[in-house]
Amino acid sequence: MPTIRDVAEKAGVSVTTVSRVLNNRGYISEHTRKKVYQAMEELDYQPNEVARSLFRKKSNIIGLIVPSIAHPFFGELTSYVEYYAYCRDYKVLICNSMLDAAKEQEYIAMLRRNQVDGIIMASHTLEVEEYKKLDLPVVTFERFISDKIPYVTSDNYQGGKMAVELLLERGCKKIAHMCGSLHLDMLANQRHQAFLDVARERGAVCCTVETDMNAFEVDKYERLLTDLLTEQPDIDGLFLNSDLMALVAITVCRKLGKRIPEDVKLVGYDDVLLASLTSPQITTIRQPLDKMSELAVQLLESLIQGESVKVENCLPVELIERETT
Repeated sequence: MPTIRDVAEKAGVSVTTVSRVLNNRGYISEHTRKKVYQAMEELDYQPNEVARSLFRKKSNIIGLIVPSIAHPFFGELTSYVEYYAYCRDYKVLICNSMLDAAKEQEYIAMLRRNQVDGIIMASHTLEVEEYKKLDLPVVTFERFISDKIPYVTSDNYQGGKMAVELLLERGCKKIAHMCGSLHLDMLANQRHQAFLDVARERGAVCCTVETDMNAFEVDKYERLLTDLLTEQPDIDGLFLNSDLMALVAITVCRKLGKRIPEDVKLVGYDDVLLASLTSPQITTIRQPLDKMSELAVQLLESLIQGESVKVENCLPVELIERETT
């Protein structure tokens, strides 16, 4: 395996010059730089990234912690974060916490050992103290942890308000909201508050279906929605906290012989790709996931560079009306 000394000898320069080229430090003429790169290519020399990061005190690696990359929302989030990080010369270590606090703590320790430059946290566990103690730049996604840790979110209250108002405008008399565990201190809980506020203001009959801590299991969604629509067959409007929940609701309604949108109207949330691919296409609240991901990467890079950033970063949502209403 060729070494940095081999590169220096072949390029006819000193080891120090090769090191400067690799770490982009100090003045190096373009002619010399080309000679070093050519020697590296001919020798198939691969720089030691660990050593380089120690020298630069910067790894150009960031960590991303998500609950489940299999969930459509977090899968798309991961894709966007990786793209925008790559555009800024960062690589991403993806950690799938599976809503396990112990596993998440192990991932945090692993990220620190690998000397990541910062972490984007999009997890849903109750354990947040580890992030407060981190001596690393952290940006959270849809989660307020402290007034010192910046977060990216969208207007959850407005999203919930638009969803419920649409159901009522379409003539729904009895509406239900299926959401994640309200015991988690998530900014998404504002959607439920909007649901309650609008329903009470309009005098609509409403009820809530709350999932347990493991909020990403499709079979649990199906059981909860089946029980709900069987026990309360007069429900004619559903507000679901994700497009995945909405897709399950379509399946449940078909099994129960309920037509969409004639018997039951429904509104999802997020506007992931599957919302427009299913039949019927799902009316949903679009979070600007592309822009939110880009902003999270921008904020983290600013923190890495020692700059000050706003703690609250909230982007607007949009109602996308399709065939389920």
